[in-house]
Amino acid sequence: MSTIESDINATDIEWTRVRNDINGNPRFVCHFTDLESFNERFHARVHMTLPERYARAVAAANKLGGRRYHNKRFGGGIVFQAYECQLADIARRIRASIDGDRA
Repeated sequence: MSTIESDINATDIEWTRVRNDINGNPRFVCHFTDLESFNERFHARVHMTLPERYARAVAAANKLGGRRYHNKRFGGGIVFQAYECQLADIARRIRASIDGDRA
C-alpha cells in the first residue's frame, strides 16, 4: 500500500492506494472523517454519534461509487475505484453532499 499526500490532490484527505479490483482498476481508500468539512465535523461531534456519522458518509459516498472498506488494517474506510486525478473532485462532491444533507 502506498499513501498519497494531500498536497498532490489539493485536499486535506489522506488517500491510501490499495490493491486493484478484479478488473485491474485502481482503488483508493480514505477514512470517513476526512470526507467531512471542518464545520461539519464540529457540528457532527456535538449532535451525532460516530455510527451515525459513518452511515452519513457512506451514504454520500455511495452516490459517487464509494463503498465501505473493512479490514483489520483500515477500519472506518471508504473505498473508491478512481484514478489519482479524480480524487480531488470526488472529495469536493462528497463534502458538498454531506454539507447539503445537514441544511
